[in-house]
Amino acid sequence: MIAKNKYFYPYMNLNAPHSKNMFRENIKLGQVVDIVLKKDQRTGKRTRGKVRAILTSASFHTRGIKVMLDSRQIGRVQEILVQEQNSSND
Repeated sequence: MIAKNKYFYPYMNLNAPHSKNMFRENIKLGQVVDIVLKKDQRTGKRTRGKVRAILTSASFHTRGIKVMLDSRQIGRVQEILVQEQNSSND
């Protein structure tokens, strides 16, 4: 059972470490992602945009990799929406 205290956020992905958003290697520049801004952590409201920069230097983070979107908004990745496509033609 999870203790509910001031440090528990409803947006936290409790299925760690199996989520792709927790690994830096899965985040690519230009990908479309959903992030949670710092001001929206309590509500879990997501903001969608393209990754402009990856700000987390560690290869793994339990609450998601921190990125900057093209709109200059900063938050932690909650979901990767567009994967890198293969350039090969089959």
